[in-house]
Amino acid sequence: MTILRRLALGLLTSTALATGALAQAGGTITVYTSQPSDQMAAVVEAFNKDHPEITVEVFRTGTTELMSKLQAEFAAGSSPADVMLIADAVAMTQLKNDGRLYAYDTAPLAGIPAAVVDPDHTFFGTKLITTGIVYNTTLVKQAPTSWADLEKPEIAAQTIMPSPLYSGAAVIHVGTMVQQPEFGWPYYEALAKNGAVAGQGNGTVLEAVARGEKAYGIIIEYMAMNAKAKGSPVDFVFPKEGVSSITQPVAILKDSDNIEAAKVFVDWELGRAAQEQSAAQGYFPILEGVAQPAGYPDPASLKILSADPAKMLAADKETKETFSDLFGG
Repeated sequence: MTILRRLALGLLTSTALATGALAQAGGTITVYTSQPSDQMAAVVEAFNKDHPEITVEVFRTGTTELMSKLQAEFAAGSSPADVMLIADAVAMTQLKNDGRLYAYDTAPLAGIPAAVVDPDHTFFGTKLITTGIVYNTTLVKQAPTSWADLEKPEIAAQTIMPSPLYSGAAVIHVGTMVQQPEFGWPYYEALAKNGAVAGQGNGTVLEAVARGEKAYGIIIEYMAMNAKAKGSPVDFVFPKEGVSSITQPVAILKDSDNIEAAKVFVDWELGRAAQEQSAAQGYFPILEGVAQPAGYPDPASLKILSADPAKMLAADKETKETFSDLFGG
């Protein structure tokens, strides 16, 4: 199934653009995010150009650590977080199921594909991020074309991947791959047997491949594409079998003490200014009419691997334990 078929399904074109947060919103909000620190600083700067009346404080770490912090805060009584912006719809679904998210029924959704919107309006996709293969162009003379290529002993021994014990994107990728009949856990067993290793997050993977410590890596596309554009000796492959995808959803915590300012932030994330910034940062945007980054393929040319988020959530603990048994951590 192509991205356009999947994401354009049920495209919402009639929702009013200007509904949502009240004009008098102000004060401070705290955003918990897994987005890289430099990018998040640019997001806050751009947001404050449009909304100087709102101060944004950011806490940034990997999604798994972020969720652990949040759960500990809930157990202690409260969290300072107002907004969640994480690369993990499964974790967001867990927060929704636990009754932690605010239903924002008047969020501005014109031009946003229904496929990236929680039906109950508790979280909203802000971008499209796919996972594929990065390789070192100095070490690799023939680029891989498929996930199956990584199973070869001589390639697996030079492969690093992010761990779902740290990375939300890895949670989605591993969860997606094990649902594919042609892959499943036997795929990861073959990778482990042939010497593939796991790092922490996607940044660890990129560093190892860029430095030549490993020749191949499993990674989210924008990190590899951004590094390539800056002159790093890496390139990226969208495997022919398809790619897993995440949407980096944004959500408001139900117990936020500044719901109206949080709404303003969500509105901005779903609007053109943020979507154009996302494309400039190397992401596929999700707002209709905003072009993908230069050098990226037409989204219609990509195949998205299908996966059931409910099954992924139900199997989350087992998935992490099985991965840890194979790769450590």
